[in-house]
Amino acid sequence: MRLTFYGVRGSIPTPGAAFVRYGGNTACVHIELEDGTDIVLDSGTGIRLLSERLIKKSTPIHILLSHNHWDHIQGFPFFTPIYQASREINIYPGLTLLDEPDQILKQMEGSLFPVPRCALKANISLIDIPKAENVFTVGSAKITRLAMNHPGSGSAYCIEADGVKIAYITDNELYPPYKKETDFLEFAKFADCADLLIHDAQYMLSDMPAKNGWGHSVAEEAVKLAMASNAKKLALYSHDPDRTDDDIDDVVRHCNEYVTVAESTLQIFASSEGLTLDFS
Repeated sequence: MRLTFYGVRGSIPTPGAAFVRYGGNTACVHIELEDGTDIVLDSGTGIRLLSERLIKKSTPIHILLSHNHWDHIQGFPFFTPIYQASREINIYPGLTLLDEPDQILKQMEGSLFPVPRCALKANISLIDIPKAENVFTVGSAKITRLAMNHPGSGSAYCIEADGVKIAYITDNELYPPYKKETDFLEFAKFADCADLLIHDAQYMLSDMPAKNGWGHSVAEEAVKLAMASNAKKLALYSHDPDRTDDDIDDVVRHCNEYVTVAESTLQIFASSEGLTLDFS
């Protein structure tokens, strides 16, 4: 299994010299299984960069969406495989509170985008898994999903294949002021013994209470979850658009203080565009 980050920023893209090292594109992670299966987590602006790699293949592409907020779907119209004749693309919508599985395609309707969805040449299928069925397969991977705490809800995913477990939990508020979809201990069980936990770390405790209820976790809580789930590595994800590269360095240093105090073996890093992890 090989995993590459193509977009790691939350809420809105951030161009500029202060955001070069970690990158300014919004959410997109690519996982290539040993059998060649391509799994894409979210379709933010980072998916445009992934086009260069996947356009060279002819095999199916599987896009797992956490939810339909703009920063997780806005790169889709620029994903060139959707314009390839007969290319098979399967989209798995997240567990949103409203029944709106095709929002990723609706952004290409009316006056919202110059190319209408009817012009897409690929064979695009919406695979709307029933809410009661939270375990399914994609290629050789076992996919488990769990409702996350975010305005409108959405899905966290665990991908297990090739002897590796990846937990993807973004745009998730571990301690929300509104009714929880999932509590801390359920997330810890969900990510139990993950080789890699990718978790929302958009805010810091110092940002609270001003941003309480906005649907994102503080980095310190993500560290606690990673340690509670016995994850091997934690990738801090969904970086705040106001946080520069130097700011993110400070977040990582601060989070590692928790690891040191706990005498944990957890490895922490900030996700960055282009970073590839090879689990083979």
